[in-house]
Amino acid sequence: MASYVALLRGVNVGGNNKVPMKALVEMFESLGHEDVATFIQSGNVVFTAGSSSPADIAASLEREISSTFGVKTAVLLRTKPEMRAIAKHNPFMSPSADVSKLQVTFLDLVPDKAVLAKLEPDACAPDEFAVRSREVYSLCPNGFGRSRLVAYLERRLGQRATSRNWNTVNKLLDLMP
Repeated sequence: MASYVALLRGVNVGGNNKVPMKALVEMFESLGHEDVATFIQSGNVVFTAGSSSPADIAASLEREISSTFGVKTAVLLRTKPEMRAIAKHNPFMSPSADVSKLQVTFLDLVPDKAVLAKLEPDACAPDEFAVRSREVYSLCPNGFGRSRLVAYLERRLGQRATSRNWNTVNKLLDLMP
């Protein structure tokens, strides 16, 4: 059994796409997943799954969430080793870093090099970002609520994405079986 975190995009944000966490746990369990737990109300689920591919698991979860809750959402999966690597390789982490200003945007796919070449590092200054595989690390000195960075990245990268603050990333890793 592999350990995963499922990151649901746009669930329970601003009163939209409401999904009760207890019912979400039950839905995951009905699909045969084990050790299911949620963290906060915004669509973070840790669980273990059998031998299906991550792509098949994500597609199954998206279909079932749509069917059960009437919510169309992207489900982005990461394994425990992937989450460890994400936590270890944050280019903005330092002993003096204000972790409340750090965020990770999880992408569905590794962006094409030609697309990455068109990103403008200063497009959302003073916010900074660094793309590493299927993650975009960001440092937003004025906070995420005022940042245009995530919208810029989603538009420019042209793919499904969801973001989590640094504390949530680390808490999810701690919760993974």
